[in-house]
Amino acid sequence: MQPGRTSFALSRRGLLLAALAAPALGPVTAWALPERRLEFPRDFGSHPDLHTEWWYITGHAKTPAGREFGFQVTFFRSRVDAALGMRSAFAAKNLVFAHAAVTDLEGRVLLHDHRIARAGFGVAEASTSDTDVRIRDWSLVRENGLYIARIPAGEFALDLRFTPTQPVLLQGKAGLSRKGPDESQASYYYSEPQLKAQGKLTLKGQAFDVGGAAWLDHEWSEALMHPEAVGWDWIGMNLDDGSALTAFHLRRSDGSALWGGGSFRPRDGVARIFANDEVRFEALKSWDSPRTQARYPTQWRVQTPAGAFEVRALLDDQELDSRGSTGGVYWEGVSDLLDAQGRRVGRGYLEMTGYAAPLRL
Repeated sequence: MQPGRTSFALSRRGLLLAALAAPALGPVTAWALPERRLEFPRDFGSHPDLHTEWWYITGHAKTPAGREFGFQVTFFRSRVDAALGMRSAFAAKNLVFAHAAVTDLEGRVLLHDHRIARAGFGVAEASTSDTDVRIRDWSLVRENGLYIARIPAGEFALDLRFTPTQPVLLQGKAGLSRKGPDESQASYYYSEPQLKAQGKLTLKGQAFDVGGAAWLDHEWSEALMHPEAVGWDWIGMNLDDGSALTAFHLRRSDGSALWGGGSFRPRDGVARIFANDEVRFEALKSWDSPRTQARYPTQWRVQTPAGAFEVRALLDDQELDSRGSTGGVYWEGVSDLLDAQGRRVGRGYLEMTGYAAPLRL
């Protein structure tokens, strides 16, 4: 498979689904992940013994003049089970995907690009010792405690540095996060919220110095999605007071919640991990895509043990259409977080899948 560039977008979980669904990857046997202590910096790196993995950074930034952007950078590794027994150095035992997107709030437009290559031969790599994932000239690297993303894409480019301001946030039970009613539906999962973002963002040849805040997720797993689930809704929000909020649920075909979870960590505080029955999503307002006719709730009320919040998309049209590549359609974009009184208290990303069509693995 040759590395390339396309205008079709892939969400981080869309990349996961594409990799799992591809016939060339062979069958995957799901088994329950054991509890284990995450060790750093080792667990910042890749875990090729498990099937799927992604490093995912979302954030918002603005120029000194006040022009605002949302951005997303995802690197994804997928083990190719059908190639594991091959001795040839040319066997594609892992695929590496990369996806990037920019939401220009002033221009009211979403731009996106992606690449894919097999690991090896200096084309694509995912280091096992620390975060260092690359596809040719696209890279996400952790150096001296900072993350550096360099993404020269088609209509935009990102050259951003992300500085941690808080400790790693272990999601779920000490980093083991359930994603469904079966024990096999789980991932090792940590976040780094409240990253300080600085650098350059280039949009159609015009360069901007920007600064803002970002959120990093790193997950790895053997799990498949529960057969009753048709999609999910997820938020990762940096609050203005330094807190961090995660919430998600997986949906059945009738819209009911199959499984939920998340966390809330106050600034300089201890994280509260949410149980399955402690998270509720209620759609308040929807937007209809003129391209796919999918209806996405772009305004939500989210009930959590940390309080009731409202999530509002800053641009309705942040749909990512990958029907020309992986066959899936997703919505993923920069959004505001409001408290119960309607006051803005944070900003982050909302992701929604399974609205254009049920996800099938």
